[in-house]
Formats: sequence, structure tokens, C-alpha cells
Amino acid sequence: MTGPARARELRAVQAALAAEHAAVYGYGVVGGRVPRNRRAEARAAYDAHRARRDALVRQVRDLGGTPVSAAPGYALPFPVPDPASAVRLAAELEDRVAGVYSDLVRAATGERRGAAAGALREAAVRAVRWRGESVAFPGLAERAQDASASATPTG
Repeated sequence: MTGPARARELRAVQAALAAEHAAVYGYGVVGGRVPRNRRAEARAAYDAHRARRDALVRQVRDLGGTPVSAAPGYALPFPVPDPASAVRLAAELEDRVAGVYSDLVRAATGERRGAAAGALREAAVRAVRWRGESVAFPGLAERAQDASASATPTG
């Protein structure tokens, strides 16, 4: 792997690590407000993001980098005062993580690329479960918006 390709891959792994830090934080909020019947699902997602985060820390080190640290806190995209907003937040967290893994799939090679594709798929599936519906291109917000726009009747 050339120097520029390695640097690009390292940046993408660091971005995925930062997204996982944010997801772990976000699921801390989700877990406190999610409906009782979805707490096990929230816990499983929290555990999955923690495991991904830990694996990404090792990958950053393997690439010769210093893993980005978690922030002490993260701004939520909207207030989360009730169970319905907690479910919305969980779906949003998964969408954001999927987007970052989409970037990592483009930047990575070999096993890391396969692992990133698996993480993208898992995030997309969790988002569908939280939301109750799917999107056209999980992890590719610009394409999902284009597909929605092209499917909208114009008159």
C-alpha cells in the first residue's frame, strides 16, 4: 500500500472510530429513554458499537496512528425527552455510522474493506429495525436523497 493510500485508509479508520465513540455515547442516551420492550435491542447495539470501537482502536495502531479519543460529551441532533425520540435517535446514530463505514469501504483494502462492509451492513440493518423502514442507499445520504427526489412525482 502506498503512502497516500495508507494515509487515506488511516483517516477513514479514524473517522469510523470517532463515529463509534459518538454512537456509544448516543446509545447511553437511547438506553435511558427507549421503551422497555426495546431495551435489549438498545443494549445489543451499544455492545456492538463498543466492540467495533475497540477493534478500530487496534486498526488505527496497526496503521501506525494514534487512536482518536472519545469526547467528554456529544451534541445530540435533537432533544430526546421521550421513548419515541430515543428510537429516532437510535436510527439516526446508525445512519451516521453507516455513512462513515461507507467511506471506509471506499478507502480500505483487503480484510479491512470486508470488515467495513460488514459494519455498514449491520448499521443499515439496525437502522431499519429502529425506523421500521429502509432507505435506498444506506450509508450514502446523497444517493438516498437523489433516489427520493427522482421518485417524487413532479406534477
